[in-house]
Amino acid sequence: MQLDPALKVAEFLLQIKAVKLSPRKPFTWASGWKSPIYCDNRKTLSYPAVRTYIRQQLVQVINSEFGRPDMIAGVATGGIAHGALVAHDLGLPFIYVRSGAKEHGMKNQVEGDLTVGRSVVVVEDLVSTGQSSLNAVHALREAGCEVKGMAAIFTYGFDAAHKAFAEAKVSLQTLTSYPVLVDQALRDGYITEKDLLPLNEWRKDPAVWGASVKA
Repeated sequence: MQLDPALKVAEFLLQIKAVKLSPRKPFTWASGWKSPIYCDNRKTLSYPAVRTYIRQQLVQVINSEFGRPDMIAGVATGGIAHGALVAHDLGLPFIYVRSGAKEHGMKNQVEGDLTVGRSVVVVEDLVSTGQSSLNAVHALREAGCEVKGMAAIFTYGFDAAHKAFAEAKVSLQTLTSYPVLVDQALRDGYITEKDLLPLNEWRKDPAVWGASVKA
């Protein structure tokens, strides 16, 4: 029996160690948060079969949820390569969005030819709080683009992100999510039943969870 695409993507991320789960010895994010999960979707680019499957699923999501846009935009840096692959598959122009405007040259935040179209779907590798992803959306809108939505590989599913995307009126579609990944990790033996409680508690309130855990 063929796996559901969301479970298949989760399985791939676990197999290639793009995602690591460690509830007993948590990681420390750049924000200072303690986390039982570390996600680096850039690793997917090193595995042709994984990279191809993700590209195919992103294309399917874009076609079914947003319809054909004029352009594809990748979010720097993790969304650039996947966005370019998707744009190539769809035969569409590609642009990308920096985290901020350059301090030299043309001082662009959006890189590429914006005269080739107006509607755009944004491709992202990972959505956490949603701040950096929505920063790219705001930059595209300021540049005169119509953002049809965002397609991402993975989301933690934080309430803050749901609220932020709703307030920004941006439809977010993801290939897989934290709850799906935890379920797949349990099936494949990456974690045990004992790990489920801390993993589920973390996602409810990561800041509070981290405050009570020593790395």
